[in-house]
Amino acid sequence: MKTIHPSDAMNPITEDDIANYLSNTPDFFERHAQLLAQVQLTSPHGNRAVSLQERQAEMLREKIKALEHRLMDMVRHGTENVVTADRLQRWTRGLLTTRDPRGLPWQIAADLQTLFMVPQTAIKVWDCDNAYWSEGYAQWVSDDVKALATSLTAPYCGLNSGFEAANWLGDSRAAVSIALIPLRAEPEAPAFGLLVLASPDAQRFNPEMGTDFLERIAELASSALSRLRP
Repeated sequence: MKTIHPSDAMNPITEDDIANYLSNTPDFFERHAQLLAQVQLTSPHGNRAVSLQERQAEMLREKIKALEHRLMDMVRHGTENVVTADRLQRWTRGLLTTRDPRGLPWQIAADLQTLFMVPQTAIKVWDCDNAYWSEGYAQWVSDDVKALATSLTAPYCGLNSGFEAANWLGDSRAAVSIALIPLRAEPEAPAFGLLVLASPDAQRFNPEMGTDFLERIAELASSALSRLRP
C-alpha cells in the first residue's frame, strides 16, 4: 500500500496543478484518447451536456461570429468615412469656386448645415475690411465672445450652458448641444471669427467626441475667409 506523506495531505492537488499538468503534457490525450469522448461539459446555450469536441466547435463558431461582427463594423466605419470625405470635398469645392467673397460666410454655414445635416449653424466674422461692414456676419460682437473664441485652442463640444453666441442661431432654445469653432489666421493668432453648430440632440456634440474633423473645418473656413480681411 502506498504511504501518504504528511506534506501531500497538507498540499492537495488543485485545479491549477491539473491544468498545468495537461498544458505541459500535450501527449496525455494521445495516450488516453477515450477521455475526449467521455468528458461532458455544460453548453452555454442550455443546460444540456456536450462533449469536449462539441464544446470546442461551439467556441470556434463563437470566435468566428465575433470576427464577422468586427469585420462588419470595419466595413461600416469605412463606408461612413468615405461618405464624410465626400461631403467635406463638396464643401471645400464650394469654398474654392465662390468668386464673390461677400457671401462666403453665409455659404460656409449653410453648406455645413445641408451637407452634414446640422440642425442649426451661425457665423460671425470681425475685423473685416470696411467693404463688408454692412453684412450681418460682420455686425457687432461683444468682447466676451471675442475673448472666448481666442481662448479656445480647439473646438468646444458640449452642452449649451447659455453661451452668448447661441443667440446668433435661429432658435437658441433648441440648441441643446453646441460646437464652437474658432476661426483664426494662424494657430497662435487671436480669433477673427466664430462658427457655431447646434443640435437639439444632447449627444450630437459631446465632450468625448474627437475634434480633428472640426479642426479641419476651422482651418479651411479660416483660409477662405482671409479674403474678407484687410
